Amino acid sequence: MLIRKLFRFENAHIVRNCTSQRCSRSIHGHSYQVEIILEAQAFDQGQMVYDFGLLKGHIKDLIDSFDHAIAFWDKDNAEYIAYCQQFSARWISLPVSPSAEQFSRLIFVLVDAVLKQTVMQNGEADVALYSVIVHETQTGYAQCFRADVDNPRMGLIRLQDIIFSSQIQQEWSDPTLYEQLKNGQLFINPVVEPQVRL
Repeated sequence: MLIRKLFRFENAHIVRNCTSQRCSRSIHGHSYQVEIILEAQAFDQGQMVYDFGLLKGHIKDLIDSFDHAIAFWDKDNAEYIAYCQQFSARWISLPVSPSAEQFSRLIFVLVDAVLKQTVMQNGEADVALYSVIVHETQTGYAQCFRADVDNPRMGLIRLQDIIFSSQIQQEWSDPTLYEQLKNGQLFINPVVEPQVRL
């Protein structure tokens, strides 16, 4: 079974080397919608694939990092990058271009890492990230699957190559979240005391 959770953020970028001159040469923004799709072949004790409320923690913090931020490719012009960092408190340095396609891959990498490092405590059996869809406009979106993340022809994405500004990190519920994620530390879901015994 698949379940879907929707997130939103506003983000600015330049997509270098693309066909459109407007997109490749001018800072512009989009109202993004992100769909996180999880799958499982069994239910937890609440007869859910995964409680939607659990997605409001670290996963929401990481996706919200992109809100009211400027995202730039770390291979872009050094002067441009310096200006982004100087004039925006909220910025994200990426190892790939900030296109919708790459955003879907980046968010897949982030969410997948959180889920893999989470200790489930409510009978979740095989919950996994199935797909991430990033809507850049009302008419255009990119969808990422696991095979896309592991595809070196699309660019390597390693957690240590994504850099969030200090302002973004300070706004997380735990400012050490990303260091914990990069270091492979475990995140512990709450224990649930069942009201109905199976």
